[in-house]
Amino acid sequence: MAYTTINDPSAFFQCTLYTGDGSSDLAITNGGNSDLQPDLVWLKERSSTSDHGIYDSVRGAGAHLEPNKNTAVDANATEQLSSFNTDGFNVGSSGLSNEDGETYVAWQWKAGTSFSNDASSTSVGTIDSAGSVNQDAGFSIISYTGTGSAATVAHGLGSAPRTIWIKDTSNARDWGVYHEDIANVNALYLDLNNEKGGNNAGFWNSTSPTSSVFSINTRNEVNASSANMIAYCFAEKQGFSKFGSYTGNGSTTNNAFIYTGFRPAWFMCKRTDGAGSWAIFDNKREPFNDGANSNMISDDNNAENTNDYNVEFFSNGIKPNASSDNIGRNAAAYVYWAFAASPFVTSTGIPTTAV
Repeated sequence: MAYTTINDPSAFFQCTLYTGDGSSDLAITNGGNSDLQPDLVWLKERSSTSDHGIYDSVRGAGAHLEPNKNTAVDANATEQLSSFNTDGFNVGSSGLSNEDGETYVAWQWKAGTSFSNDASSTSVGTIDSAGSVNQDAGFSIISYTGTGSAATVAHGLGSAPRTIWIKDTSNARDWGVYHEDIANVNALYLDLNNEKGGNNAGFWNSTSPTSSVFSINTRNEVNASSANMIAYCFAEKQGFSKFGSYTGNGSTTNNAFIYTGFRPAWFMCKRTDGAGSWAIFDNKREPFNDGANSNMISDDNNAENTNDYNVEFFSNGIKPNASSDNIGRNAAAYVYWAFAASPFVTSTGIPTTAV
């Protein structure tokens, strides 16, 4: 069996940097070895304070969500992101995406295959769902309407997602986050720095996702009655994505080593046994091997921060060298999300060159 089926991660995930020009129509073009038409774009201004923005092709380019806030969707945000293109996207004149002279980062994922499930016809799930799916990369964007009662939702991945981010787009409610390593009775909030919410069957009905559906219960964050919901589902793919957990040891030079099986392009972590912000690092803002020090926080609107962080990216993993609550406190528990720049070993069994 091949080590990985994804020799070129840039076909499914890319991080792109750009500088705003204040115009009404700025095209952002992806690089990498493959053109990437994104279906999910997460934007953040690096050089100044502004909210994050999440946009996806299922809701449409002009529909804006903020991972650092609980606000409902802004459906008229074409001045922020106006189109998804075959090799990137276009932004308008909003300061959130294109203020003249300010610097930005865009994290992008590809889904791309239309998905629709009529639960009564297929007997898969108990409520209808639709969206965009990429089974090769283990990523789907799923929309559904909440019922307020326990339900199951088809995700289209063909394998069980290890993590899911869900937002009620109709109402001002926190983001609900599932991660396999904190168990199906717990949840996190993408817009808050809280520790995991424990022993709460109201989120996932104490049931882990299967290869066909994920379970939701009565919590409004994931299943508000008659509300429009959006779910970003991620299944783990060897050599491309890894979602796990680690325990910090407090060292700023030799903290926990996280084996991923690839050189990372993107890393996000969250403390689960106490308060700690969601810290995000990537290989474009810090492209060298001496550490990804430039940190963005998903639960606030601050500019890029380079204080007290030294997250090292290796050809096969990550070392979060910091003693802070956010990434490496001694004996503190964390979960993480990581996507590849290059696999450690290709599908033909050849080790790759670190990039």
